Amino acid sequence: MAVRATPRIVALGGGGFSMEPRDPRMDDAILELTGKRRPAVCFVPTASGDSTQYVRRFMAAFPSKRAQASHLSLFQRDGSSLREQVLAQDMIYIGGGNVANLLAVWRLHGLDRILREAWRKGIVLCGVSAGALCWFEAGLTDSFGPQLEPFQNGLALLGGSSCPHYDGEALRRPRFTQLIASGVLAAGTAIDDGAGAFYEGRRLVRCASTREGARVWRVTREGDYAVEEALASEFLPDGPHVSARRARARPEAL
Repeated sequence: MAVRATPRIVALGGGGFSMEPRDPRMDDAILELTGKRRPAVCFVPTASGDSTQYVRRFMAAFPSKRAQASHLSLFQRDGSSLREQVLAQDMIYIGGGNVANLLAVWRLHGLDRILREAWRKGIVLCGVSAGALCWFEAGLTDSFGPQLEPFQNGLALLGGSSCPHYDGEALRRPRFTQLIASGVLAAGTAIDDGAGAFYEGRRLVRCASTREGARVWRVTREGDYAVEEALASEFLPDGPHVSARRARARPEAL
C-alpha cells in the first residue's frame, strides 16, 4: 500500500538566506523536511519580478553540496513545462516582494493549480514575506503602498490570515491587530522576523526561530479587540558551520 504524502508548508516572517545570509539554520531546518541529502530545490522569484540578483543570492546560498538548485521564471518563459519542473522538485522556495502581483501572475500561468498539486504530493512549499503570505486565505501587505492594506485572495492552502515582519516593521503589528479587531481580516498567524511556522496539512505543528525572542503569534478577535497569543517556539541552536560563518563575518563588520 502506498504511503500517503504529508502536505507541508513553512512560512517565514523574515529570514532565511535572503535576510540572514550568514545563518543557514532556518533553511537547513526546512531542507530536512525533504528527507534528502541533496534535495532538488526550485526558487520562484515572481514577487520580485524575477530579480536576477535575488536568483544569484539563492544559488549562492544553495550550492551543489547542499542542494540541486534551480529557479523558475515566469517573466522570461523558455517554453518548458511548468508542471514538469515543479513536480520534479523536493522543495519549492518562494521569494519576497509584491504578493498581489505574485498571485496575479501565478493565476495567469496556472502555477497556482500546479503548486496545489505539488502540496498534495508532499513537495515541501516554503517562502519568506510575500512567499509566506501567499499560502493563506488573506493577509496584510505593502503591495499597494507603505500604508499596508488587507488582501483576501490568497491561495488558501492555509486557513485564516497572516502577517510577516510582525516585529520588523513598526506599522505591521498595530495595523494587523486593527484589521482583525474590526473583522476586516479573519483571525490568523503573525510571524516575526527570524521565525518560521511549520505546517502539516493545515495544522501548525512547529514554530522555530533563529533570533532570541522571535515568535509566531496567534491573533484572534474577541468582541471589538484583537488578542495576541505567543506560541511556544524552538530556538534553533548554532551548529559549527554557523559559528564559523559568524567568525569570518566579524572583520567585515568592524
